[in-house]
Amino acid sequence: MSEFSRRGFLLGTTGAALVLAGCAGGRDIRASEADRIDARVQATLEQMYREIPDSRRLAEKAVGMLVMPLVTEASFGIGGAYGRGALLVNGVTVDYYSQARASIGLQLGAQQYAHVLFFMTEEALADFRTAPGWTAGADIKYAVATEGGRFSADTITTTSPVVAVVFGQAGLIVGVSLEGAKYSRIVP
Repeated sequence: MSEFSRRGFLLGTTGAALVLAGCAGGRDIRASEADRIDARVQATLEQMYREIPDSRRLAEKAVGMLVMPLVTEASFGIGGAYGRGALLVNGVTVDYYSQARASIGLQLGAQQYAHVLFFMTEEALADFRTAPGWTAGADIKYAVATEGGRFSADTITTTSPVVAVVFGQAGLIVGVSLEGAKYSRIVP
């Protein structure tokens, strides 16, 4: 790939991510989009349970799960990320959410990934659901699977109110952090 087309790709993906991130709050969702998100959420959960078997134990302990099937992130000095997913309580979709994040700094590349936020307490779930725009912070505990999809015992029995599992990464940016990501309810 030539230098010009690489640069054009990166600028285009960065611009698209920033536009999507800027349009995230308060969007409406149509029934067909809800059905598409629900199907992606179920496929994402199946993938997570297959690749990270211990995530089932985490799901059983959680009072709610926010499943983000596909988050696209791109950066070229200025970066952005955007994705849409569903909040499940007792295995049933109760709300739809978008995730948006903007960043600036020494960064270059593009990637896609899925993640699930496990709400481990009723209070954490209530805080998330009643916030006009919930921002992920340093209080999120990341559950990192070892080879074979196992978590360490302290991760499963954690007292952290929110546990994140990030998986299915593909792209050119190294690492994923959800800190600073804003989650907004999508109105049906």
